[in-house]
Amino acid sequence: MFITFEGCDGSGKTVQAGLLRDRLGERAVLLREPGGTEVGEQIRRILISKENGAMRAQAEALLYAAARAQLTEEKIKPALKQGLTIICDRFIDSSVAYQCFGRGLPRDFIERINSFSAPEPDVTFFLDLPPEKSMLRMKESGLDRIELADAEFHRRVYAGYKALAAAGGRFVVVDASRERDEIHEEIMKTLVYI
Repeated sequence: MFITFEGCDGSGKTVQAGLLRDRLGERAVLLREPGGTEVGEQIRRILISKENGAMRAQAEALLYAAARAQLTEEKIKPALKQGLTIICDRFIDSSVAYQCFGRGLPRDFIERINSFSAPEPDVTFFLDLPPEKSMLRMKESGLDRIELADAEFHRRVYAGYKALAAAGGRFVVVDASRERDEIHEEIMKTLVYI
């Protein structure tokens, strides 16, 4: 299976992805994006650096797509061929939410530059936590370039996620305002039926 976790910054994606990986053991691979490869981690540093505040939306989207392409070829496709379960902390839905809804780029542009990415995930857990609550979980001093964007940007990103989840399909909406173990158990119960 190819499982992704999506949601606003601070919604608990990384924690839940890690808990799932721990539960599934060596038959699962945990990845993050941007990152997950040597090239992807270098791109990640560029993307989140506060020094790059002047980065244009198009450049940002292309860098995310580049990191995703590297992750797909280097990690995701080989793991799928080996029959492993892939757990990814963010994937293409993040680009739709952040670069389309948040930055205002056309969706067809995002889809085009990501057209060579891995197959669509089998299931995407959207950790639903409004940005007003998710930002409270993060320490202001440690915020990166994306997290430092204004509240209106984060509201548009959240609206983007809500729109993606409302379309149905592979999305499973999880109330992320609860305790982490309660969220994890809901995720495990959902996976039993997939």
